[in-house]
This record gives sequence, C-alpha cells and structure tokens, in this order.
Amino acid sequence: MRRRSLSTNPADQMEKLVGKNQQTRICALASLSAAFWFILFYFHFSVLNNGNVVEKSLDVEPQQPQHQPINQQQPPRHYPIHIEPKKEIIKPVEYLFTPALKTIENKSDPCGGRYIYVHDLPPQFNEDMLKECKSLSLWTNMCKFTSNAGLGPPLENIEGVFSNSGWYATNQFAVDVIFSNRMKQYECLTKDSSIAAAVFIPFYAGLDISRYLWGHNISTRDAASLALVDWLTKRPEWNVMGGKDHFLVAGRITWDFRRLSESESDWGNKLLFLPAAKNMSMFVVESSPWNANDFAIPYPTYFHPAKDAEVFTWQDRMRKLERPFLFSFAGAPRPDNPKSIRGQLIDQCRKSKLGKLLECDFGESKCHSPSSIMQMFQSSIFCLQPQGDSYTRRSAFDSMLAGCIPVFFHPGSAYTQYTWHLPRNFSKYSVFIPEDGVRNNISIEQRLIQFSAEDVKTMREEVINLIPGLIYADPRSRLETFKDAFDVAVQAIIDKVTNLRRDIIAGRTNDDFIEENSWKYELLEEGQREVGAHEWDHFFSKPKSEITAEAEAAKNSWKNEQRDGS
Repeated sequence: MRRRSLSTNPADQMEKLVGKNQQTRICALASLSAAFWFILFYFHFSVLNNGNVVEKSLDVEPQQPQHQPINQQQPPRHYPIHIEPKKEIIKPVEYLFTPALKTIENKSDPCGGRYIYVHDLPPQFNEDMLKECKSLSLWTNMCKFTSNAGLGPPLENIEGVFSNSGWYATNQFAVDVIFSNRMKQYECLTKDSSIAAAVFIPFYAGLDISRYLWGHNISTRDAASLALVDWLTKRPEWNVMGGKDHFLVAGRITWDFRRLSESESDWGNKLLFLPAAKNMSMFVVESSPWNANDFAIPYPTYFHPAKDAEVFTWQDRMRKLERPFLFSFAGAPRPDNPKSIRGQLIDQCRKSKLGKLLECDFGESKCHSPSSIMQMFQSSIFCLQPQGDSYTRRSAFDSMLAGCIPVFFHPGSAYTQYTWHLPRNFSKYSVFIPEDGVRNNISIEQRLIQFSAEDVKTMREEVINLIPGLIYADPRSRLETFKDAFDVAVQAIIDKVTNLRRDIIAGRTNDDFIEENSWKYELLEEGQREVGAHEWDHFFSKPKSEITAEAEAAKNSWKNEQRDGS
C-alpha cells in the first residue's frame, strides 16, 4: 500500500505561529523586567551610594565600610567634576585715618592733607599756668614775657639796631606760648578729627616743668605729664593711631623731660620716657641724638614780623651792612666744664685785631641787652657758636638773623638738630671747626681769613635767605608768602604722619630701626632707610642710656636764665 504523504493544515500552521509569538513576547518581557531590576539595583548600590561619597568628599575622605575586607578591591569611585570656587573680592582695609588721607586727593581743597585738629585741653594744662605766671621761674618774672601772645614787651629802637616794628624782648623759653597762639591762626584748622593730618596738643610742657625744676619732688614734677597722658589716652582721637599722629611743643631742651630714674636728686621730669609719650612727637629747642620722639625747632629770636614787607626790608638791610669784624663771640666761659672750648675762643677773640668779644657773666652785662648783642652780630662776618650748657644755644639764631655766618664746633649744635629748618649741606651757610682743632690751638682767624670775598658773599646770602624759616611771625597775624619756623615745623610733622600712614597701608615696617642712631636717620636723603658708619660717630658715641652729662648740663642751664644771652 502506498503511504500517504503528510500535508500541513493552514489552521494548524496559524496555531503554531501564535504559540511561538507568545513565547517570544514572554521572553522579551522577562528580559525587559530583568534589565529594569538590574538598572534599579545598579542605580541604588552604585550611583546613589557614590552620591553620598560626593556629598562628603568636600569635607573628609570616606572610610571603607567595616563589613568589607580592607584589602578587597573596591569598585572605581565616581568623583564629581571639579568646579572652581568663586574668588572672594577682598576690599581694601579701611583704617580710621583713611578719610584724612583721602583729603589729599581733593585737588580743589587747598587744605587737603593739611588739616590740624587741636585738642581742647582742660585749662590746667595751659591757660591756668599763665594766670600764675609769677611762679613759672625762680629768678624771672615770666608775666612780662608771656604778654603779647608770648612775644614779651616790645623793644624800642633807640640805637637804630632794630626795625621800627616787629621786635620784642622775647624769652628764649617762650616757644610753648608762641607756638600755641600761632596755631590759632593756622589756615587749615578743623573740628573734624577724622580728616586731620595731625593732632596738636596745646600743653605748655616747658612752662610746666620750669616751675618745678628746683626744690620740688619728682611726684610734683611728673604730676601734669601723667595727668595729660591719662586724659589723652581716653580720647577717641588717640585710638586712630595710638598717639602717633599727636604732637606738642615744649620750649626747653629735651633733657628737662628725660629723667633717668626715680631718684629725687635726678633732673627734670619723665614726660618723654612715658610709654604713651614715646608714640607722640614733641618739639623742643634741643633734641636728643639718641631718641626718636623729639624734634628740634629754632629758639625764638627778638624778631616777629606781622607782614611780609617787614621781612623783605630786614633782609635787604642785612645785605647792605658794613661788617668791620672778621669774627665775634658773645658768651661766658665755663671754668667748671673741662671739655668746654669757650675759654680758648675768648682768648683768641681778645688777641685778634679782627675779632670782637662780648663777655657775658653774672651781674650787669651788655649780654642782657638785645640791642648790644644784635649790634655786634650785625658788625661781624662770622659768629662763633660753641656749645652752651648743652649742645645748642639761642645765640646761633640771633646771629643768623643778623646775617652773620655761624661757626659751629660740634655737629650737635645745629647740623643734627634743626634738620627741618637748615640745609643738610651745612657748608652752604656755615663753617665747621671741630672742637679738637681748637684744643690743639688752631687759629680761628687764620681759618676764617682763607674764605674769599665771593665765598663770604655766597654764604651770607644763604644765611639771609634762611631768615624767614628761622623766625616766628607775630602769632596775632599771618605772613602771606613766607613760611616761618612754625609753618616749616607743622608741614614737617604732617609729612611724617602721612608717610607713616602710607607705610601702614602698604605693610611696610621699619624693623631695622636703631633708636640710638636717631641722629643719623635725620640726615638721610629722601627714600633712604638704612644708616651706617658716619664721620661724626665719635661725637655721639655715647649710648642713650648714658646721658648723665647732658642731664647735668640741663641742670646748669638755670644760669642761662640769669645771664639771658650767654
């Protein structure tokens, strides 16, 4: 029998296809489901877990889970993309003195950078002293010298030595009063201390100590200084710079304010050694070579012009004078001081036909007469100016006022002192003969006669041109074109404070500053900061801790108040 071939029924084929497609779909769905759960578990255990690491990565390094072996290889971490943090904008530091510095930038303000704020002190520090003027000096009635705003009584021009106006019998220790009254006329005073370039303290420090120098204990001598510092340090103005922008004036030499110990026998008070005072600046008529908180300003002369014309007239007159004497000296010997060369100078003046001597000593003397002193200086080409009881003496300024070329024998008598008011090139206006030369019998006459007539004329012209900056104008007026000694000193302290403020802002410090070399720093040129060896080192080789000789000199200065002009 022939077998029948198998044939596919269409219905059967459709049924088979449907079954096959259902299996395929189930597999696809299973695959998708497995993929979904795989992705879900991966996202949970990998991405989210790493997300926690990301959140913590800015603080600390994540620790390994405790349930994992330490050496087990970890899956790679997924660190975030590093984003550069925003840079913080650092604003300039605003110092309390910033508003004062900004006034300099205001070119339309003629007082920009020049404002002075004056403390309104209790009257015990100034005016009350003037009310008790009879007690200001043991030998001198200071009442007449504190009159006329500190100028003293007018001088009569009987002998024709002076001008017809502007001349007064001014005491050499009256700068406290003169300067304070002159400040009242300053054109850039302000009641707003925040814009002040400097702060003035109208304390009559010189008058205060002069009344207690003799016969009073140290507690009495220090009382006003301690009270002043206590008052100042409680003021808001003090906090701006801790007093480094403050200044005051004392019309005496620095040694009157530098008592070294608490011994009753030591001289003066300790104002300049007080911690607060070391930040302040103090103007004195003679400063210390070894200290940094005092600055020398000229002694007052007899001439206090109220108008520019008075200065012009006086300068022209000094240029035209006949000067018959080659050199002159006004002063007294110092037999109790073996280092003094005054005895040798007096001998040379007596022996020289070209010299002139005006001897000053106790009792009646022409040295007590301003007219006699000025007349001699006006008749001389050179005026000898050795040390007084201390480095400096008023006579140096009286002689330059007369157009006389000063001859100095110690650099501390002028060159390291009045650096604000005198040229650093001292040979332009003066002659320097070291003291040792005089001790070795050098001839003053032979030394001075070597200068030619042209040299003398040039030097004298320099001296005469210096006159405006060496005198104090009448405090009740103000010169228009000239800068007097007051103007020069105020501008110098403004420059000092301004430079200090700029250094603070720039972060500049002066850590290498050596206070014992203070006199050298005053001689540096603009921009210089370091000092080295100097030709005058042997004159100032004594450290500041050994100033007993200067203290003794100050102790003897009472003789000046009796001799007045020596």
